[in-house]
Amino acid sequence: MLDVRRMQVLRAVVTSGSVTAAAANLGYTPSAVSQQVAALEKQAGIALLERVGRGVRPTAAGRLLTEHAATISRNVAEAETALAELRAGRTGRLTIRYFATAGASLVAPAVTRFRREHPGVRIDLKLNDPEDPLADVEQGRADLAVLVGATERPRDGVQFVYLSDDSYVAVLPKEHPLAAKRVLDLADLADEPWVGSEPPGPCLEPVLDACAAAGFSPDFVVESEDYATAQGFVAAGLGIGLMPLMGLGNRNPAVAVRKVRNPEPVRAIYAAVRDVSLTQPALRGLLDAFRDAAAQQVLSTLVREPETTMARTTELSGPSAGGG
Repeated sequence: MLDVRRMQVLRAVVTSGSVTAAAANLGYTPSAVSQQVAALEKQAGIALLERVGRGVRPTAAGRLLTEHAATISRNVAEAETALAELRAGRTGRLTIRYFATAGASLVAPAVTRFRREHPGVRIDLKLNDPEDPLADVEQGRADLAVLVGATERPRDGVQFVYLSDDSYVAVLPKEHPLAAKRVLDLADLADEPWVGSEPPGPCLEPVLDACAAAGFSPDFVVESEDYATAQGFVAAGLGIGLMPLMGLGNRNPAVAVRKVRNPEPVRAIYAAVRDVSLTQPALRGLLDAFRDAAAQQVLSTLVREPETTMARTTELSGPSAGGG
């Protein structure tokens, strides 16, 4: 194999026009330069230089290797620049996995902020594998996964970063008697038929645990695995449901949403990240964007929910005296 460093010495001799000039430019002795060129000629199996007066000029083989040496030098410089950009978090690619209801309310605003601050970094987004949402992170196919709850089983090389809590609220038919209340005790729903909106797993567990703490088990009469369909069943009067606020971005106009207490079911949202990925400035910037988006989601919930209850209160009390 040709020695790349010797090729660069040959390039210096050809561009300088003599061994002496190349030695002066490189900080070597003329003897050392001659030895490097001789060793390269031995590797190449052909003469690379020929004497012309007091200088040298390249043979056809010498010109060929000099051109390739220049290309190698440019490629190395480009690689060093690209590596510096990657280290600084200005370029590269990050692969994200997420669960469906986090898409619009959490992932989209986080990615929007991140791309504004890191326009040179490519983002690849795919839904989690519902059977094992951590598999792609664990096996190195993804840098980050947004998921519900931190697994109790430790995962080698994976860290869990808390993002926010997502509270469950009662979803009722608009004309349901309980819709007259601003806040419901969870026990108020004990005797109601329930519309399920979650498959078994970390999103259903907070509901079942909260109901158990309130002294009952919900009577599911309808099964559904998405919030839009579940709201449709509730609106049709088939039952009531508990759904996370993050899943109610597109609210059915025929349902009422009420806060729940004693206890309030909550699911925790985490980002699972590979330990090795945390060394990347770009990933740290992405985590900051997710934390900010999660905080904004909480704030928007605090602002929006009183408006919902206030609207219902106004509806129940009727028009004011001055309203005509």
